[in-house]
Amino acid sequence: VAGGAGGIGSATSIRLGEEGAKVVVGDLDGAAAAAVAKEIEARGGRALALSFDISEPASVGELLSAAADAFGPIDALHANAADLSRGTIGRDSDAVDIDLDVYDRTMHVNARGHLLCARHVIPLLLEHGGGALVFTMSAAAFVGEPTRPAYAMAKAALGGLVRHIASKWGKEGVRANAVAPGLVLTDTARAGIDPGFRDRALRTTRSPRLGTPEDIASMVAFLVSDDASWVNGQVISVDGGALLR
Repeated sequence: VAGGAGGIGSATSIRLGEEGAKVVVGDLDGAAAAAVAKEIEARGGRALALSFDISEPASVGELLSAAADAFGPIDALHANAADLSRGTIGRDSDAVDIDLDVYDRTMHVNARGHLLCARHVIPLLLEHGGGALVFTMSAAAFVGEPTRPAYAMAKAALGGLVRHIASKWGKEGVRANAVAPGLVLTDTARAGIDPGFRDRALRTTRSPRLGTPEDIASMVAFLVSDDASWVNGQVISVDGGALLR
């Protein structure tokens, strides 16, 4: 799980461990990754924590090599990392005023980083008959917001990436899909979201509640499993019915 600590990443890593996967928790925050791996093992699973930077090709390669060395052939990769720091997404203003350094950083991590994951893992999957990739997209790719254009553009790019991978390597057993969360109440979101915004988001859904990280983890667990063996090249919204596509 590339970006496996915090919010959706933590929930997904833990869920995969509960399903019996040997989980490599990769994250820029090595201490947080170690805490997630410890939780997986406390629940009876097997896990390895590694610090890595999705924006650096060598670091991505080292993550996957370490995973294969520790647990054998890789079956699946969930790419979940994004730069959600105040200095990046907090300055993602609009197409006229955005600082191009903010745009470049957003695309570098949120789009290029996922391409790096695909570039490094696909050859490893092909060596053993295929496997699954899942990318974390976002409802922001579809809804059209007055702010955060770079974030929306980067997330929309992942839809093109999964369709490309499915078209190029699907016949060789490689599946690539994306999950597009709506408003998910991670610990960070609960602490930082204005209650009025949260209430407005709830009114737009066709659900009595907003999302949790575990909702996304459930979909990722399905998409990497054999139960999803005939699902390829798809972007699946998990948003309580906020978007109907």
